[in-house]
Amino acid sequence: MLYHQWSPTPNSLAAIWHINEDEEFFSKITGPASERIKHPRKRLEHLCGRFLLHHLRDDFPLLHIAPDKHDKPRLPDDQYFFSISHSYPYVAVVVSDWDECGIDVQTWKDNIAEIAHMYLSPQERDLFPDNQLLTLAWSTKEAVYKWYGRRGNDFIRDMPIHAIGAEIREGAIPELPVHMHCYGNELIVKSSLHRDFALALLIKDRPATNE
Repeated sequence: MLYHQWSPTPNSLAAIWHINEDEEFFSKITGPASERIKHPRKRLEHLCGRFLLHHLRDDFPLLHIAPDKHDKPRLPDDQYFFSISHSYPYVAVVVSDWDECGIDVQTWKDNIAEIAHMYLSPQERDLFPDNQLLTLAWSTKEAVYKWYGRRGNDFIRDMPIHAIGAEIREGAIPELPVHMHCYGNELIVKSSLHRDFALALLIKDRPATNE
């Protein structure tokens, strides 16, 4: 079931799906899931992500998705930039015509405070006083990691968060803009808290590298 769909920028579309369907529902559009994906839930997430790509852009060439040398999924000649995230039963997707993008959805986890030290410095930890905000911080860094698309990033060293902006209400979903750095880039990640999950989204041209 479509949970929400919106246009984050004039040249992008995003959507969130709440899975209540079986594999056959998605595979009518996507074709069957890879035989390498054995777990039924993982198969559903995989199919739903590709179903959403087609839902947003009906000319999206699903069969041409392939990982680059950093394992970031891409299309030939970057026909579209895109990002997929899943945290069962939710799947989130963004497709951009022009800019690199990263999206991440995370359902609530009771033990998130126990692992916060793995992705937040003590200074950052003070910005996120409860489990929902700690989940939002994790989702934000995951979205930036997907946007940057390079291996070897350290979530504390290379992606420090230095502020959370005031709540911005756009439509029915209030945003919490998260201000952070990534290899010298000043970023503002659009993050939001929903009933069952946190969501983070970044759409921005990525600086050229030598790779």
